[in-house]
Amino acid sequence: MAAQRTILATSGGLRPGERTYFEFSELTQFAVDLAGVTGRAPRLCTLATACGDNPHVLHALAEAAKVAGYEHSHLQLFTMPNVPDPAEHLLAQDVIWVMGGSVANLLAVWRVHALDEAMRAAWEAGVVLTGVSAGSLCWHTGGTTDSFGIDLRPVTNGLGLLPYGNGVHYDAEERRRPLMQRLVGDGTLPESYCTDDGVGLLYRDTEMVEAVSERDGAGAYHLVRDGDAAVETRIDPRRL
Repeated sequence: MAAQRTILATSGGLRPGERTYFEFSELTQFAVDLAGVTGRAPRLCTLATACGDNPHVLHALAEAAKVAGYEHSHLQLFTMPNVPDPAEHLLAQDVIWVMGGSVANLLAVWRVHALDEAMRAAWEAGVVLTGVSAGSLCWHTGGTTDSFGIDLRPVTNGLGLLPYGNGVHYDAEERRRPLMQRLVGDGTLPESYCTDDGVGLLYRDTEMVEAVSERDGAGAYHLVRDGDAAVETRIDPRRL
């Protein structure tokens, strides 16, 4: 368990594998290191709720965890939970890793199964929370999403473990940056942190303490409201 409540919110952590479909990359290994496990394989639970628990994705994540040497499990909710007590299962992990996809659907399904409460309990207990894209947005108050269609829209009902907005894929999808700036500027989203692909934000308790990157030249960004506009400040991440 981490000594403090710990979240690593990322636009990365996964890459194409050499002999498997996926491999976990440096950001995920950093999240595992944050758990401080010694003397045994770290326990990592993956969730692909945002992909509708797609069997291909679940299998690919299990293969990636095997390659990385993690003790892996997954928590699926379709068509029913695959473990007797999801909250108890999450509390038994060192790291919880959440796959991208539809953050709107993820939040709705998690709340139906009380995983919003279970995730908070795991976070409070020192389980490291991490993930990519939807698995980054979910920990915050909200951000930008294509969950509702091709045109990006705000999502404002995140779990709120972190009192900030979150922008993902900031350099990879050209509509993300201007929408995040507008949403912070008009007050739809609060103070926000954003990540280029390959970058993660490390939060201790609710403070953003460090940006880290698995990709050269990528950045993180801090947005605050000033009048009716957003002021953006680049944060140069530490290269992993």
